Parts: sequence; C-alpha cells; structure tokens
Amino acid sequence: QVRLEESGGARVQAGGSLRLSCTASGRTSSYYVMGWFRQAPGKEREFVAGITRNPGFTLYADSVKGRFTISRDTAVNTMYLQMNSLRPEDTADYYCAASSRSHLRAVQSGYDYWGQGTQVTVSS
Repeated sequence: QVRLEESGGARVQAGGSLRLSCTASGRTSSYYVMGWFRQAPGKEREFVAGITRNPGFTLYADSVKGRFTISRDTAVNTMYLQMNSLRPEDTADYYCAASSRSHLRAVQSGYDYWGQGTQVTVSS
C-alpha cells in the first residue's frame, strides 16, 4: 500500500506562483509513475501532469504547458508541481496519484493510489 499526502495549496492572485508537494510513504518501491490531477467545482477530475521514476519522462495537459513544471525527488519520495502564471481557471482541488504501471497515462484509470487533495484558489 502507498499513502500519498499533498501540501502547498493556498489562495493566490492571478499571475502568482505556488509549489505543490506530494509525499509518498508505505511501499514506495511499488509505484513507477506519479501524476497530478485537478478537479474544479462542478467539473470532472482532469489530468494536469505526470512523471516517471527514471529517467523522469514528463507529460502535461495542454492547458498548463509552459506554466507548470512537474518534478520528483526519489530520494525523499516526493513529487512537486511548480505552478507559475496562475489563472483563475486553475482554481481546483489538486490531487496526487501514483501508479504501479510503467506507462505514463493521462487518465484516472491509469493510477492506483490517490491523495486527499489540496485546494488551490486563484483570484482575479
């Protein structure tokens, strides 16, 4: 079993930056891919970004390309999401996810473990 805990969510003004963190514990050797999803009020949960363990291939949703950067530090079992140039439409609950599969996928079904989420609010 893998446990995931997100942190770093906050309220910021448009144009600002935030860094989210996701720390994994438990059987951390059992997952290969990690990702971030988000869910805005009244909307479906959507893929934001994903990253493999090594050598760290990444995948981004078109809506965040060039603004968000995903990274991970395997030594401390932590994944990050650096979010720059934030927009009001980035407002959502952000969820960390991990997968035991080797393929990096942009769908919820590609992930086995989920965190509880952290709230990001971007005001205009």
